[in-house]
Amino acid sequence: MKVYLDVCCLCRPFDDQQNKKIRLETEAILAILDRCTRDWELIGSVVIDDEVSLIQDIERRLKVEQKLSIISEYIELNDAVFRQASVYQKAGLKLYDSLHLACAQAGKTIFLTTDNTIINTARKNITIDIRVDNPVNWLMEVSSDENNQ
Repeated sequence: MKVYLDVCCLCRPFDDQQNKKIRLETEAILAILDRCTRDWELIGSVVIDDEVSLIQDIERRLKVEQKLSIISEYIELNDAVFRQASVYQKAGLKLYDSLHLACAQAGKTIFLTTDNTIINTARKNITIDIRVDNPVNWLMEVSSDENNQ
């Protein structure tokens, strides 16, 4: 199983855990990262590295960078990724979001995000042909499927 977590997901464990939604997402993300140390693959990209480098809080940035140490494969930017990102931008996504999504597609991964705008845009737009989901919903589905096997 190949998983691509956007920077919103990677930062979620360092957000205020008083909010129940944030806490649930954090637990799901940490469980996913744990599985990526064992039998799943965390896929990264130069886009993740670039966006993480922009995190102003140095302590937070270092903690996120530490999570990136388990990445098993990096997706590089190339013409195909830029072309696909352009399509996603036309579908209404911001530049970084469209680049993340295009990298995830190039890596043949599931794209996980805590950003509801990205999820809703992906579900409404037929040009986005990669699975985009919230980590909580996706992990519940995968766990249920694994338990039924």
